[in-house]
Amino acid sequence: MSGFGLAGPPPAPSISGWKHLRTGKVRDLYTNSSGQLLMVTSDRISAFDWVLPTTIPTKGAVLTQLSLFWFEQLKHVAPNHILSTDVPDEVRGRAVIVKPLTMFPIECVARGYLTGSGWSEYKNTQSVCGISLPSGLLDGSQLPENIFTPATKAEVGDHDINITYEQAAEFVPEAKILKELTLELYGAAADFARSRGIILADTKFEFGTDENGVITLGDEALTPDSSRFWDAQTWRPGGAQPSFDKQYVRDYLVESGWDRESPPPVLPEDVVAKTAQRYRDAYLRLTGHKFRD
Repeated sequence: MSGFGLAGPPPAPSISGWKHLRTGKVRDLYTNSSGQLLMVTSDRISAFDWVLPTTIPTKGAVLTQLSLFWFEQLKHVAPNHILSTDVPDEVRGRAVIVKPLTMFPIECVARGYLTGSGWSEYKNTQSVCGISLPSGLLDGSQLPENIFTPATKAEVGDHDINITYEQAAEFVPEAKILKELTLELYGAAADFARSRGIILADTKFEFGTDENGVITLGDEALTPDSSRFWDAQTWRPGGAQPSFDKQYVRDYLVESGWDRESPPPVLPEDVVAKTAQRYRDAYLRLTGHKFRD
């Protein structure tokens, strides 16, 4: 069992003028009479395919504002789904109005460093998603070149599964374009992050087509939920890296001895506070501005 746990997904807040469509792990989606979408980012946090029972204060606002920062930074590479930030007062700062997209059924993942599921796969096959890699790499090693490693897009509670580019191309005819866009976006973002003293180890993007058939970047972009951010000064291949993302929560859950087949435990106050601070630190380091709720 995985997902939201025994209680099911939390009820989405009612927002005047907007009809609730669905609730994801972190986001709630609404629509209006014009067919626009209101995407609200909650303070929920997920790990190991579970939505935890504890929220992280201001997390939703940080993710929203950081995504907006990156969408602006990378608009020369790919168009994005943002229409407006003029949202209802009750969700101001943590919501955006976006254009509807027909989403591609894959997660578009780019990796410049070997870690996470990529490291696990490499230890068994010396490859990641069918891409052969040199021997002798460590957890945290920089790859010889950035690679595209797609994954299936799972429903809430199911596992994303890494697949090869060839497998992705079998059911997504636009796979070549998505690969090129993913690597170009990642390269530009990684260069920018490095200029701020941050290593962007990997990230995932989601794309769809708009009403005119234009491939468009959707969902979120380059946040601590969808990316691994490491401090460039402390990066040392050979193990876990100090990070500005939710790896701190994952590490706590692993060390707690939690059985991943049962609902996850409540996070201690100090883990919540330190995680919230890491999200704020990522925002500060990347944008150059202190996050203000």
